[in-house]
Amino acid sequence: MHTLQQITLLCRPGFESECAAEMMDYASGAGFSTYINAKTSSGFAHLVSAEGNDMSSLLNEIDFDELIFTRQWFASTEKINNLPEQNRTAPLVSIARQIAEQLECKFNDIELSYADTNEGKALNRFCKAFKPHMLEALKQQKLLSSRAALGLHIFFLDSSSAWMGTSPIDNSAHDPMGIPRLRMPKSAPSRSTLKLDEAINWFFTREQQGSWFRPGMHAVDLGAAPGGWSWQLVNRGLLVTAVDNGPMDKALMSTGMVEHLRSDAFTYVPERKIDWLVCDMAERPLHVSRLIARWFTHRSCKAAIFNLKLPMKKRYLSVLECKHLLHRELSKAGIKHTLRIKHLYHDREEVTACLITRDDKSADSLNTK
Repeated sequence: MHTLQQITLLCRPGFESECAAEMMDYASGAGFSTYINAKTSSGFAHLVSAEGNDMSSLLNEIDFDELIFTRQWFASTEKINNLPEQNRTAPLVSIARQIAEQLECKFNDIELSYADTNEGKALNRFCKAFKPHMLEALKQQKLLSSRAALGLHIFFLDSSSAWMGTSPIDNSAHDPMGIPRLRMPKSAPSRSTLKLDEAINWFFTREQQGSWFRPGMHAVDLGAAPGGWSWQLVNRGLLVTAVDNGPMDKALMSTGMVEHLRSDAFTYVPERKIDWLVCDMAERPLHVSRLIARWFTHRSCKAAIFNLKLPMKKRYLSVLECKHLLHRELSKAGIKHTLRIKHLYHDREEVTACLITRDDKSADSLNTK
C-alpha cells in the first residue's frame, strides 16, 4: 500500500536547506512532527512524517503563496523504483488508484515534473511523450474529473523511478513545476526585466494588475540603470523617476516617460507621495529593508517591489530578519500592510518582496490565486 507520508518540495538547486527549513517551521506550527530528506543541489527535498502519518492534510494547513523557497509541492508516496520500460503506465495507474481510494477522490489533471537541473531537464522530452499515455490510462480507469479539487503529480528522478502524489489545485503553483514561461522582450534594456515581470504576475492576479498598475501612475526605480525594471513599468503605462548615477538605456529614455536623476538611491527623497517604489540594488538585505521601511514610515509610497540579495550562509535566517524588521517598523508607525516574499524562478541568490499598504480601500490583498 502506497501512502502519502511525505511532502515533495521543488526548489531552485542549491536552496534545498532553505526550502526544507521553512517548511519544517510551518509543519511544526501546525503540530506535525517531521524530518527532512534532501541532497544539496538536487532541486528538491522531502518533508517526511516522523510518525508515518498521512501528510496530505498539511497542505490544507499552509497557504502555498506564503512559502518563500518552494516552487511546487505535493503530498507523495515513497520512491517508486524499477518502473518497467515497456509499460510504466500500469504500475503508476495502480498507485494512482490506491491514492484515490485512500483520499476518496478523483484527480483534476496530472503534472509530470523533474528537477530543475541538467540531469532533470534531460527528462523533458520523456515527460511530454509519456503524459498523453498516462492521461488516457487515468481516463479509462475513471480517475479524472474536471470538478476534482486535487491534482495528480508524478515527479521523475529518471525514467524508471519517481514519486507520486497530490496537491490541491487551488493551493499549489499554477505553472508546471512552479516555473513561469516568460519571453525576454527584445526592446528591454536587460534580462533583469524578467524578474519584475514575474514578480508582478506572481503577486497580483490579472484582474488586480489592472487596478494596481494603471497608466499615469508614478513610480520611483532606485538603482535603475540601465532600466530593466523601469521598462516593465513604462510598458504598463507608468511614469518613472529612475534614480541611478549610471547611464540609462537610450531607447527607454526616448519614450518620454522616464526622468533620470543622477543621485544616490539611499538619500533620494521624492517631492510628493508616489504610487510605486521598485528597487533591485546589489546591497546588503538589511540595508535595503531599512531603506524600504523608511519610505513607508515617511509616507513616501503606497506600494513597493524590491529584491533582497542574500548572503552565502544563513540565507533563510537573513530573510526572516528582513521580514521581521519591515513588519516591526511599519506596525510601529501604525501602517496597515501586507508583505509577501518569494524566491522567484528568475531570482538567483536573492528573493523578491512585495509590500503594500492597506490604507487605500483598493488595496485589499495580494494575489491569492
